[in-house]
Amino acid sequence: MQTYWGDIHNHCGISYGFGGLENALKAAKGQLDFCAIIGHASWYDMPERQAPLEFLVDFHTKGFAKLAGHWDQVRETVKQYNKDHEFVTFQGYEAHSSEFGDHHFISPDDDFPIEKGKSPADIIEKLKPRRVIAVPHHVGYTPGYRGGNWDSFNTEISPIVEVVSKHGCGMSAESPFPYYHDMGPRDSKSTVYAALARKHRMGFVGSTDHHAGYPGSYGDGRMAVIAAEKTREGIWDAILARRTYAVSGDKIDCRFTLNGAPMGSELEAEIRNIQLDITACDRIEKIVIFKNLRPWRAVSSWDLLKNPTVSGSSYKVKVEMGWGDNKEGYLWNAEVKVKGGILRSVETCFRGRSVLAPTPELRDDPDLNALGNAVHSQSDSHVSWSCLTVKNPTTLHPHTGGVILEIDGDPHTQLELEANGIVITATINELLNGNITQHKHSFNSEAVVIHPAVPIEQYAYSGSFTDAEKEDACDVYHVEIQQVNGQCAWLSPIYVV
Repeated sequence: MQTYWGDIHNHCGISYGFGGLENALKAAKGQLDFCAIIGHASWYDMPERQAPLEFLVDFHTKGFAKLAGHWDQVRETVKQYNKDHEFVTFQGYEAHSSEFGDHHFISPDDDFPIEKGKSPADIIEKLKPRRVIAVPHHVGYTPGYRGGNWDSFNTEISPIVEVVSKHGCGMSAESPFPYYHDMGPRDSKSTVYAALARKHRMGFVGSTDHHAGYPGSYGDGRMAVIAAEKTREGIWDAILARRTYAVSGDKIDCRFTLNGAPMGSELEAEIRNIQLDITACDRIEKIVIFKNLRPWRAVSSWDLLKNPTVSGSSYKVKVEMGWGDNKEGYLWNAEVKVKGGILRSVETCFRGRSVLAPTPELRDDPDLNALGNAVHSQSDSHVSWSCLTVKNPTTLHPHTGGVILEIDGDPHTQLELEANGIVITATINELLNGNITQHKHSFNSEAVVIHPAVPIEQYAYSGSFTDAEKEDACDVYHVEIQQVNGQCAWLSPIYVV
């Protein structure tokens, strides 16, 4: 089984989003293994068009009509980009609902038609015999205000739930990444924790819900599947089996099993042997195993410093660029050379333009998502890339770009960075003691930072635990991981009866 990365909830100009469909698919192919580009299709119980809701009703109505009018072309384009073992696409669209909460409908079948209905179950019924699931998203909003509706939840049609996106994290009212969109705050009654308290069976996924046509936009939510192969059928089977998990941005590679059964499983067991294997992208801050929503076991960064569980001569180093006051976009061309070591892998941290919903002043531009983000060349001693960055919207909302380098070496291994005239040379030993920054100009300037090097014993973990205490008719185990840079992972539950 391999880990594959995707985003099955990203919007562009096919409905009321922004940017071209092919640009969105190319962006996804650049840093993901699979995706679904989602158009907005319907809202059964949309509010009446009256002050002050005219703009809201109009952009939804026009967006629905735009998708319906171009659906055949959209489906065909998505189909053409699907290449098994290379890059996988799924068909899909979204239906809003005040009563039932919003869902996007995903299918591996290319004859997927647009159907409307009063509920997710109604739409699924109309789509038979095609294969399709309904994925609840931004579930943490208030019940009846497009938050999750756990009274009507049906795991048969919704094996997975989107727990994190550009809206924030809907795991609990206290989770990182709170909701700050104009749709409101999180409500405990709608969160994923409320669903798990009812023993609803579900797998966790993340996706961006990004409206500027950039699937996998870094920091806005991504999903992982544990699948036998990178094909539509392989990934679809993994989704149905709930072998999935959510990350906020960094591709934290995780394995979580109980008596050998993978995340998402249901099984009977008196003695529960839990195995965790994690390779993060930065220092691990904490790993928490939850049992019935209560912390059951925890591993902290201090634990890893005292008793590392993984050893080796590998390091992870993030190179990040951006800042400044350029609102239109600043294109970086960068290269890193590694001397006295081996560049094992490169993970991109590319972002799209920060758009979550239409506003009256925004106009669609098919090239809005043609950003030039790409890795141009890569070997075991160098990598070159381009990425577009813009001014950070707020001090809490970065719009930087960069790469995470995995390097086999030693303290004498040297990195040479050149980016738009900025040149930095540093050894792993220097980077173990702190980061290095440099600015392009003298004031309000774009800048580059090489983050501290992280040794493998601080970003990787392997551990086993045994539990022999049955607490409930169904004991629910899930795992949450946080890195020191704030990036997180939420691993799908295992249900023990």
